Amino acid sequence: MDATRRLPLFDIKAEQASFAAELRRRLDAVLDHCQFILGPEVAELEERLAAWCGAAHCIGVSSGTDALLIALMAEGVGEGDAVFLPAFTYTATAEVPLLLGAMPVFVDIDPHTFQIDPADLARRISAVRDAGKIRPRALIGVDLFGQPADWAALGEIARTADLFVLDDAAQSFGASFHNRRLGTFGDATAASFFPTKPLGGYGDGGALFTESDERAALYRSLRSHGEGTTRYEVLRIGINGRLDTLQAAVLLARLTQFDPALAAREAIARTYDRVLSGLVEIPRRVPDSTSAWAIYSVLLPDSPTRARVQQALAAAGIGSNIYYPRPLHRQPAYAAHHDGAPLPVSDSVSRRILALPMHPGLEEADITRIAEVLRSAL
Repeated sequence: MDATRRLPLFDIKAEQASFAAELRRRLDAVLDHCQFILGPEVAELEERLAAWCGAAHCIGVSSGTDALLIALMAEGVGEGDAVFLPAFTYTATAEVPLLLGAMPVFVDIDPHTFQIDPADLARRISAVRDAGKIRPRALIGVDLFGQPADWAALGEIARTADLFVLDDAAQSFGASFHNRRLGTFGDATAASFFPTKPLGGYGDGGALFTESDERAALYRSLRSHGEGTTRYEVLRIGINGRLDTLQAAVLLARLTQFDPALAAREAIARTYDRVLSGLVEIPRRVPDSTSAWAIYSVLLPDSPTRARVQQALAAAGIGSNIYYPRPLHRQPAYAAHHDGAPLPVSDSVSRRILALPMHPGLEEADITRIAEVLRSAL
């Protein structure tokens, strides 16, 4: 075991080696035809991604955030609407409702899987309905860190409450639930191709998946300034949310190695489970699911212990990060929009969670070394 080798949290450069030749071929093709906006690679990528996850439609967009925005715009979500979402996730999930004039309603998470808690969701919907100030309108269920949320429970709650369901799979494209890949569990599914995601581009990018022909047509219009059948027929207010052709080319190249990369991530997660079990609290799996393992996070006893462990890891050349140091209801931008409901699990997890290196290039000896550093710091 090389005790001096640096182990970054993510290693995009190392991953690139596995598809470098196809990447060069794809990029050269775009540079040759010069169709940099919605070129043929975008349509090819949309077709292949839809087929990969079993969705009827895939619409490439400029980022995962714009995917969320377009999906809610298409439903007319706005002032007076309540959008339910987990308190423990990235800011993009909560900022989009507010950009449209709607109100994010924060829901607590499961303490072991870190996914949105269906029981708390049901309570929060009832509380909002009883208060009568805003109307329950939509659910954004986040598949956090690569694992799927409990879509069986979430779907039933949403149907009963008559909510539009948006699956925020930004971190989890490639995961599955009940033997179905993510992409068809919501009325729409949003994906992100940020570089550190399991299927990442070399810049911003995203996609929307849906089974609805009408929604797919609307998403395509909204991503291109609300265009109709021609570029200068403007049917509605939209955004500039198109996926760049160069990013589509990168993603097509990465797709050639996506299945092996997912298998490697799963093997690494299992090795982490084995060597860290009993040392720290490891992430519990969502039943009957597979994870894309965008992030492997463990729970430590408290914040001072976490700080000590991070310092030891850094001294050993091992990357780590905190996702997320504050739940959204504690962030300055959102505190004024929170109704004050207690969210104790999100608060507790934010004080204890720590992400460890996760990328296909990790070897078992690397994970053993990470465990040894952890053990010495605890």
